[in-house]
Parts: sequence; structure tokens; C-alpha cells
Amino acid sequence: MTSATHKVLIANRGEIAVRIIRACRDYGAEAVAVYSDADADALHVRMADEAWALPGLHSSETYLNIPLLVDIARRSGATMVHPGYGFLSERAEFARAVQAAGLTWIGPEPETIEKLGDKVQARKIALQVGAPLVKGTAGPVSSAGEVVDFASTHGLPVAIKAAFGGGGRGLKVAWNPEEVEELYHSATREALSAFGRGECYVEQYLDCPRHIEAQVIADKHGNVVVLGTRDCSLQRRNQKLVEEAPAPFISEAQRQEIHTAARDICAQAGYVGAGTVEFLLSLDGKLSFLEVNTRLQVEHPVTEETTGFDIVVEQLRVAEGLPLSIQSTPVPRGHSFEFRINAEDAGKGYLPTPGKINLFRAPSGAGIRLDSGVEAGSKVPGSYDSLMAKLIVTGSTREQAIARARRALLEFEIDGVASVLPFHRAVMDDPDFTENFAVHTRWIETDFAARIAFAPRQVPAADEILTRSWIELDGRRLQLGLPASLFGGLALANTGSARQLIPEVTNEAAIEAPISGVLHGWIKEEGEVVAQGEVIGVMEAMKMEVQVVAHRSGRLKQGVATGASLEAGQPLGEIL
Repeated sequence: MTSATHKVLIANRGEIAVRIIRACRDYGAEAVAVYSDADADALHVRMADEAWALPGLHSSETYLNIPLLVDIARRSGATMVHPGYGFLSERAEFARAVQAAGLTWIGPEPETIEKLGDKVQARKIALQVGAPLVKGTAGPVSSAGEVVDFASTHGLPVAIKAAFGGGGRGLKVAWNPEEVEELYHSATREALSAFGRGECYVEQYLDCPRHIEAQVIADKHGNVVVLGTRDCSLQRRNQKLVEEAPAPFISEAQRQEIHTAARDICAQAGYVGAGTVEFLLSLDGKLSFLEVNTRLQVEHPVTEETTGFDIVVEQLRVAEGLPLSIQSTPVPRGHSFEFRINAEDAGKGYLPTPGKINLFRAPSGAGIRLDSGVEAGSKVPGSYDSLMAKLIVTGSTREQAIARARRALLEFEIDGVASVLPFHRAVMDDPDFTENFAVHTRWIETDFAARIAFAPRQVPAADEILTRSWIELDGRRLQLGLPASLFGGLALANTGSARQLIPEVTNEAAIEAPISGVLHGWIKEEGEVVAQGEVIGVMEAMKMEVQVVAHRSGRLKQGVATGASLEAGQPLGEIL
């Protein structure tokens, strides 16, 4: 079968769906998009050759709905399925369901996903090939007490990590014994919400390490090639904001150790497709294997720009059974940065800010690439993560790439939702990053000194559901979905989906919601006496948990129940 006859179902959304659509066009394959109600008018839906509905808003009923996705793949005539990143991209059961339906899975074999997706098993493989590794538990822990026992033996800090996750979700770092219990439960909650499994394991946490990774590509003929390194140390809440390739300021010996360990781990696991092997590098030069991401990474473009190698097109080639089009690690051609353009208010602790984008004016010029899932007029739903676009800037040297990045970031304008552009501009003027390279994975939260102004407050509309009915065209029964707002109060009454906005209050007792999102739960009980600074509840938005902290001491009066949807600043209750 040639690429011209392939039709690729993209089981994802946003900028990565757009990126895969473009690769399909370059390769000569058709692209099939899927969309939830919130994404009905999204850019990836309009760009694809055809698009199919995933009725609903929540990920569990849409982008995580394996039976529905496989059914759409069959009905659309798709021959291949690309999972993108996030959602089902590292779920072996999805890969198996795709293959059982007679379709080609674009990614590693399900057994490999299981082996490497289970972080405990991945550690064992790393040990087998002699990769550098810190101490960790032999398997998942079943209680906070086991975390305390591990810390007593090996010392603090320790990392509590989702055994079947990645991307910083389900990862909590305990610095003292008193916070272990809440962090353990928070990690398991996040892991369950993001990955469908809550098991966590524990390992030593390297304080102030750099995050360095190796991009790997492997075919079905046993060829495994490391394309190069990336540095992804600039993170907030363990999620990356800036990445660059190749990883700067490491010795050639360290680079070779990373390349060798990444290649050996993937070869031992029988890896096929694109993958990333991640490491931590401590201040004293100690290197430790972290995990393998068995999928395409968000930051893959910086490797593409410095190698001239289209990783997504190569995924399609490998899935067809073709040998790799490259047989050895290429010499980097320059230096590249990627800036994640998230809908977050950097001045308010990177709080998510869903809403409608009124202005989206991207930069251009020499060395500039933009991978975007939005444009002016697009809506950023609160149901999914906050990534809108990625700005990739490349130069012949790191210094030239920095100069171009400063120019491009000044040109970039977004209005209607907050963005992290002010943070990116500040970082590119900070000598800790541009000159001394004193950054580490906690640098933003500890050493980053720039003061970033609050973004103008936006009050976003609720994610709009679609009212669905049936029509017939030439005898064929089709489902019709229209925005509920077209039908006014009647549709909202019928669906029961209207979001009740609680009037804003200004009394000093009010507990304000720190983000626009859903109240995950109260930690303190109704009527309980709380102290200023105590964590009293947890909210969730864009797949991130945010603590609700008591703004003063007093007795808690809960105003909303678990599961309530609120806008930032609306009252959750009072402290009397």
C-alpha cells in the first residue's frame, strides 16, 4: 500500500492535530479530524480533509473514548491512526484496539508502550543496559506511609510520580515528612484524572537538576537512531515552557552517555517509531534516567529544525514498514528554541485563562516557525490543556537564535486571553538563561527574579455544548449539532448544562476561586477552623490541580459543592 491510499485518523486536537494534518499533506495521505463540542469550530477541524464529531465536552466521553474513536476510524475509512501526544497516545489498550480493528497504529507496539509506560518497568530496563539511575521503589507504593519509609531510608526530597503518566502530571515533590500525605493523594488524583490510572512510585529527587532528553526514532527492521539532545529545564509545575536543541553547556562525554543510554534502552525494549528518553543532570554532573515517552513530544520541532528531519513524516514511513531514511545521528545545523504559548497568566502563578482570542498576530521573518492550533476568533476551552501554539526560533548559533527570539517575542501579540508571552520575553533577557545557564527545573519557582504584571482579567464564557438532533439528506440519517445558545433559555433548560455564575462579592470573608475551573474537592470540612495559608480545597482546570488557600484565619463556610464550575475570582465560600 502506498501513502497515496492512506487515510490517517488523528485522535487528538489543537496544534498537534494541525501539525499532523500538515505532515499527512506532505506525505500524500488524507487526514481525518475528530472534535468535541467545544472544538466544533477549531482550526484542526477546518483544516482536515474530513471531520467527525465526538459528542460531549469531557475528555472521558470524547478524546479518551476508545470505542467511539475506533468506530469513527472504521466508518471514515481510515487506514492508520495517529494519537498525537497526551490523551490516548501512551495507552496500550488504544493501540491494541486500533490494531484489532485492522488499522495501522502509528507508534510503538502495545507491549512496548506497557513496558516503558510503566515507569517502574522502565527503570528495570534502564538498569539492565547500565543506564545511570537514582534510587527508587521496586514497584508502586500503596500508601503515604510507604513514601515516608522510603524517605527515611534514602533522605528527602523525594519525588512521588505517576507510574503510568508523564508530562509533569501526577508528579509531586515532598521536601518534609509533614506534606507527604497530601502530596501522595494529590499525585494519585492527578494521575487518575490525566491517565486513567492512579498508581505512583517514589524515587530520590535531584534538587535543582537540568532536564535533558534524547530524541529517538526506530524502524521495524531493528534500526535505532538518536537524532540529538534537547534541554527542557525551564518548567513550571513540572511542565515545560521553553525547550532548545541541541542541549547546551554539556560535555561531549555527557552527550555521548545520553545518546548511548537512550539508544540502548530503546533497543532493549524493541522500540518502533518516535520516542524520547529523558534524563536529569544534577548540579554536580550526576546523570540519571527519568523516563521514556512512547510518543511524539511537544518539543519535537526544535529537533526537526536542527536536523532537517521531519519526525512526523518519518512516523508515517515507519508505520508503513519502511526503513529509516537516516541511519546515524546527524550533526546539528544551528540552534533552536521552542516557546510554548499557553493561555496562562504568568503574573498570577501561571493560572489557566480559557476564553476567546480576539487578536492573534504572530511573528515572521528569518528563522521563525509557528505551530498553532488557534487563530484570531478561536476559543480556548477550559476543558483541555492550555497550549495554544508553539513559537520555534532557529539561528546558526545559540546567540543568533536568542537575538531572533527576542525580536519574534516582541512582535507576537495576543489579546482576549492571557498568555505566557511576558514570561518568555523576561526569560530571554535574563543572563541566568542567555549567558550563565544557571537554570534548572525549579528555577522559575525559586530563582527567577523578573516581576511579571497581571494580565487584564478576562471572564470567559462557559465551554458551549451542542444541542443535537437528526436530519435526513437523500434518505441518509445524519446527526445535526447546533450551539445551545441559538435556542436561548429553552435549550439550556432542556440540557441542564447552563453554568450558573455566582455574582461577585467584595466582602473580606469571601474565598475567591484562584482559577476558572472545577472545584475538585474540599480538604477542610464545613465549619472547621482554618489558619491563614492553609490549603482548604483543590480546583482543577486544563488538566492541572491548583490549591485553594485560606486568605485569612477563621471558620470555613463552604459556598459551593464539589464539581461546581466557577470563573476566577468568584466566591467558593467564606472564612468567618
